[in-house]
Amino acid sequence: MSSRLIGVGVGPGDPELVTVKGVNALRAADVVVVPVMAAFDGKDGGERGRAEATVLHYVPEEKVVRVVFALNERADRARREAAWDAAGERVAGLLEQHGRVAFATIGDPNVYSTFTYLAQTVAALVPGTVVETVPGITAMQDLAARSGAVLTEGTEPLTLVPVTAGAAVLKEALSGPGTVVAYKFGRQAREVAEALRDSGRIDGAVWGSALGLPEESVRPAADLDGAPLPYLSTLIAPARRDGGRGGKL
Repeated sequence: MSSRLIGVGVGPGDPELVTVKGVNALRAADVVVVPVMAAFDGKDGGERGRAEATVLHYVPEEKVVRVVFALNERADRARREAAWDAAGERVAGLLEQHGRVAFATIGDPNVYSTFTYLAQTVAALVPGTVVETVPGITAMQDLAARSGAVLTEGTEPLTLVPVTAGAAVLKEALSGPGTVVAYKFGRQAREVAEALRDSGRIDGAVWGSALGLPEESVRPAADLDGAPLPYLSTLIAPARRDGGRGGKL
C-alpha cells in the first residue's frame, strides 16, 4: 500500500473547533506529527505549540511525534532550508516505518501552512506518497465569530494578507473595496494601526490573538497603541458598508 501523509487542520487553538473528519484522521493515523519551534541550536526548544496542545485532546501522547521546524525563521534562509530538509527526512522515515502519518497544523493545511513545504519535501523523498489534506477552521473565521465581524456580504471581495510581507501589502489591500484580513501582524502592530488610520478603516476593525485559549484577547483595532502583540495576531477590517440590507447583492 502507498504511504499516506495527511495534513490535518486543527483550527486556531480551541480544541472544540477541530472538525469530526479532522479528529477521525488524527485517530486513524499510525503517528501524528506536530511542529515544534527550533531553539537557537536547531534542536527542540521544548515549548508545546498550539497544534500539539490541540492534538493531545484527541490522541494519546505516545502517538505524537514532535518534529523541529524553523517556524519563524525569516532572516537566515540556509538555516530555514536545513530545518525543512531535516523535518522532511524525519517524516519520510516515519512514513516508511508506519505507512500512515498525520501532520497537525493550526488553521488550515492549505492556508499559509508549514505542511505545504513538508509535503513537497516528503513527496520527493518517498516517491508514490499519497498526500491528502483535511480542512480546518481558520483564525479569521474564529475571530469573526468571536467579535461579530461579518467577513463578506453580497459581491464584496475578501483579501487575506500576511503582514510579514510588509506593511505596504496591507496598505494596498486597504485601498480596495472589500474586507481585509491580516495575519501575523503582531510585530508590526504600530505600522498596521497607522495603515488603518491613514485609510480611514480603523473604525469597525478588530484584532485578536490566542483565540479560544485562556489568554485570548479580542479588541477593537482603535485600541492599538503600537505596543508589540503576539506574533500570531489576526486583524479584520470589514468592507465599508452603508448599513442597508443586501445592498451589495
